Amino acid sequence: MTSAPLEGQAAVDQLLEVLDLKQLDEARFQGESPQVGAQRVFGGQVAGQALVAAGRTVAPDRHVHSLHGYFVRPGDPTVPIDFTVETIRDGRSFSVRRSTAQQHGKTIFFMSASFQVTEQGLDHHSPPPEGVQGPEETPTMRDWLAKYPQRKRAFNAAPQAIDVRYVNTPGWVPPGDRDAAEQQRVWMRINGKLPDDPLIHACALTYASDLSLLDSVLSVHGEVWGPGGVIGASLDHALWFHRPFRADEWLLYDCTSPSASGSRGLASGRLFTRDGVHIASAVQEGLLRRVGA
Repeated sequence: MTSAPLEGQAAVDQLLEVLDLKQLDEARFQGESPQVGAQRVFGGQVAGQALVAAGRTVAPDRHVHSLHGYFVRPGDPTVPIDFTVETIRDGRSFSVRRSTAQQHGKTIFFMSASFQVTEQGLDHHSPPPEGVQGPEETPTMRDWLAKYPQRKRAFNAAPQAIDVRYVNTPGWVPPGDRDAAEQQRVWMRINGKLPDDPLIHACALTYASDLSLLDSVLSVHGEVWGPGGVIGASLDHALWFHRPFRADEWLLYDCTSPSASGSRGLASGRLFTRDGVHIASAVQEGLLRRVGA
């Protein structure tokens, strides 16, 4: 019998603890992983923590507008992660940082992040997809688990700080119940209240943006994660922040996959507020191998 997962504000508070790095000196930080029995560190976690470290070395009037990260080695959730931040440049408008995560003396992830003071200029954005049902009309994860109870163990193994609602079929649904689709759309929000600090919201979105993006690669082929399908891992991740937002309010993640080849799949996603404002864009490449290959 599996215990119920930590949910709601309690899970969000735990996520905030994970993102609240210990500062060792002006350029070195240390972070922990939630003790949930995972075999490796979730990629969104280490990316979010790396952004926290970089952001803490930048003046508070400069907000992150882009990040580019590479997942180099699997992280060990049983030991702390050490982050070192290198100041690449501090100009009049932009600050650039390189944030490196290490365990056991080896790099597991590194990120370049750029921060900018608030400026005014040209402003336009693409419209959101039409005809997408709202989050209240979209099945919750518990709705899916009621249909596929064999997935409850994996769901219960981790705190549920993010409310994720698949407009399309989740990537772990058995192959016979999964149809090919040109896109993967997900409503998501932090399942509780976050502080007003924009850096925290950017780090929380960085964490969440790694959850379902590669599902869009599988959707094209009607494939599935796990037995009978593929196993995968994030290789790199890029995120651009266009406009202010709150990660604890509903965001629509509209994801597509333009290419897959060589056991790698490329996915891109646009994030919209509920009223249709384009607040961020993401691109990720992942390793995708057939189970047993």
